[in-house]
Amino acid sequence: MMVWRPYVSFNIWSQFASSVGKEYWHCDMKRGFSRARKKEPLVKALLEQDTIPQHIGLLAQKGISEFHQDIQLLHQSDGVDIVVKKLGLYQKPLEVQQRVIKILENYYQSPILLGKNILQLNRGDEGIPKPILIQQGNYFFNLFAAIDCIFIESDGRLHILDFKTGTSDFDRRQAFVYLLAAAYLYPQQKAVASFYNLETGKHSELITATNGQLKAIQDKLAQIAQEHQKELQRYKKNPSEFANIFPANPGLPCRNCQFTSICQFSQFELPA
Repeated sequence: MMVWRPYVSFNIWSQFASSVGKEYWHCDMKRGFSRARKKEPLVKALLEQDTIPQHIGLLAQKGISEFHQDIQLLHQSDGVDIVVKKLGLYQKPLEVQQRVIKILENYYQSPILLGKNILQLNRGDEGIPKPILIQQGNYFFNLFAAIDCIFIESDGRLHILDFKTGTSDFDRRQAFVYLLAAAYLYPQQKAVASFYNLETGKHSELITATNGQLKAIQDKLAQIAQEHQKELQRYKKNPSEFANIFPANPGLPCRNCQFTSICQFSQFELPA
């Protein structure tokens, strides 16, 4: 029988605290909807609708995977067209279609994984990854880490690569979470991490972590897992306290929030 344990991921961490300089975009109520009320029909329906950025990111990752499932596509003049058809892009909204096709064309011209010793390359639709059980003193929690790609460098190091789209900044916290996951999944191998934006072609620097840094990250994740568990328990006991447990930050955060249609604090005008 599966034992339920507190859990955490980079996504949950980012819902607890925005990256430095982005604090004004943060809203705890968004976390409340997506975590505490996710099974309610209205909330569930909104969560099942990918936003435009999410749709683009998922299709872009599927496209990269298609290229590497059949590597000859990167050498054929119609390789991009074949992947476009496999993804059904012409049936997608125009913005999604145009941006993903451009991503595929960019990758076709500069396939950064070509010739790499790829250990893992996800399509992005595999679902929830297998949890990593972590013990912090007498406390146990599950870490979920959905890693896009891992390849092996010529010196034997694991290179964890996370794909990005759009204009969002790289968040080093995500790299550190993935490096902690790698330390558990591949304890005998050193690892580095980096980000690559499939739209802009921008690479991040290589990110490494000392044992001390990984311990600090683990401590932080254990703290967040505990806080997350307590929040969920508080809400379950007192659903009427939702707005106090998950306080809203109306204003700028409402612009990119998928819950504006059901949030009483929303300050975002929906188009007529």
